[in-house]
Amino acid sequence: MIPRLAERLRHAGPRWRDLGLTLLVQLASTMPFVLPEQPGGSPKSWPAYAVTLAGALPLIWRRRAPVTVLAAIVGAGFFYSLAMDGPGQPLPYGPLIAFYTVAVLCPPRTRAVVGAVLVAASFPAVRWNTGSARELLFTLFIGGAAYALGRLQYTRQAYTAAVEDRAEQLERANRIEAEQAAARERARIAREMHDILSHAVSIMIVQAEAGPVAVRGAPARAEAAFDAIAETGRDAMAQLRTMLGVLRTDEAAPRAPQPGIAALPALLERVRGSGPRVVYERTGAVRGLPAALEATVHRVVQEALTNVVKHAVASQVEVRLEYGARTLTVSVADDGRGPRPGPGGGGHGLIGIRERAAAHGGTAEAGPGPGGRGFVVRVVLVTSRLEVGS
Repeated sequence: MIPRLAERLRHAGPRWRDLGLTLLVQLASTMPFVLPEQPGGSPKSWPAYAVTLAGALPLIWRRRAPVTVLAAIVGAGFFYSLAMDGPGQPLPYGPLIAFYTVAVLCPPRTRAVVGAVLVAASFPAVRWNTGSARELLFTLFIGGAAYALGRLQYTRQAYTAAVEDRAEQLERANRIEAEQAAARERARIAREMHDILSHAVSIMIVQAEAGPVAVRGAPARAEAAFDAIAETGRDAMAQLRTMLGVLRTDEAAPRAPQPGIAALPALLERVRGSGPRVVYERTGAVRGLPAALEATVHRVVQEALTNVVKHAVASQVEVRLEYGARTLTVSVADDGRGPRPGPGGGGHGLIGIRERAAAHGGTAEAGPGPGGRGFVVRVVLVTSRLEVGS
């Protein structure tokens, strides 16, 4: 019963807690009026009891005006001691709680003035009552204890507020980071789907347009075109299935590796089937690279060749990989009609190439070829970084 009541009070609002505290103080002050009278004790009277009520009731407003409440309660206590002939002596719970509230809520200057006034008032009050040093020390001790508890409560509240604020900031930062990570992942998936579908559809459209013409004069070439369409579609489906499998929650979903440099010959062969002659060359110290970097190389070449098939009307394309000490340079150059005029410096494909290069600490350039003929995409990727002190 008592633990349940304490739990309810802990979760109640400040007004309800102050009301409950006021009732407890008044209950303690009521005890001398309901207990049996002692021989020679002061008689019980309603006016005396009303003064004790006046010494407890202001606690309801202790948070709004702590100094005023303290002055009212102390004044009621002095009035009871000097003018009323009631039973016993009013207990100091009210003044102590009011002084504790001043210590919690008031600024330093107000606390210093109130403390000095109470200490100064303690000497004549004790002198009027018993005049003993023991009572004076006890009065100063319990007043100092109430003040110390108030400052400790203020420190605890400030620490709790700081911890809660830090937790809110951390939660907000985590939420922003999660949203940014989700946005980056959406952008990555959009790039992957753009590269896969754009390349596959472009190859299939070119082959499909050439197929009906070849059927009439070169059936073997028409058959090769249709085979290229089927192979391109199957490859695109396989890559999409791999990429979408990563998004599935099923642990058994197939997760084949992304195509890398080893898959470039097959990619170039499909482009050759679309018309242009493709030259592939690797120079420098050819070596194995991280899977993510190889996937980037594949996508860069794929997107550049897609643009060639869609826009260049080229007869030849040169794909070159230059292995440096710490870099890999990928260049795709065609002899077509070059870039078409338009705002933005390229579509989503070139933007995706720049984003992929930046992800590996590299750079990407795209523009007209030598003499303004054709179009060149040049990407420099960092394969390894210098160590500190090297």
